[in-house]
Amino acid sequence: MTPEPPGGGPRSLPLILARELAANLATPMFLIDAEGMLAYCNDAAEQILGRSFGEIDARTAGELGDLLKLADLDGKPVRRRDSPPGVALLERCPAHCEMLITALDGRQRRVEVTAYPLFGKADDMHGVLTVFWEARA
Repeated sequence: MTPEPPGGGPRSLPLILARELAANLATPMFLIDAEGMLAYCNDAAEQILGRSFGEIDARTAGELGDLLKLADLDGKPVRRRDSPPGVALLERCPAHCEMLITALDGRQRRVEVTAYPLFGKADDMHGVLTVFWEARA
C-alpha cells in the first residue's frame, strides 16, 4: 500500500475520487492538491519518476519539478509555473506539452504531460490531475 502524504492525504471528495481512479489504472498519474502539495502518485508514475511515492523527497509539486529538472526538448530549463501542472494549478486550465525530465533514478526521459484542474461545484478548485507517459521518439 502506498503511504499517505503529510497531513493524512486528500481530504476533498474530488481528490479522493481522482486518487481512486489513479490507483486503479496503469496510466501514470499524480495528484496535486489546491495548495500545490503532492497528494499522490500511482505505481505506473513511480516507474517513470524513478522512485516510489514514499521515497520521493518532495512535499510540493514545485519541489518535485525541481527534483525532475524539467526541460524543453532543446534542453532549456522549464519553469515549474510553465509546466502543465503549474499552468493547471495557477491558471486553472488544462495544459499539455512534451518535455524532458531527469527521473529520480538519474535517467533522462522524454515525456508527454497533460494536466487538468479538478473543480468541484462551480469554481471550487480542489487540485490537479496530471497524466504523463514516455513519448515515442
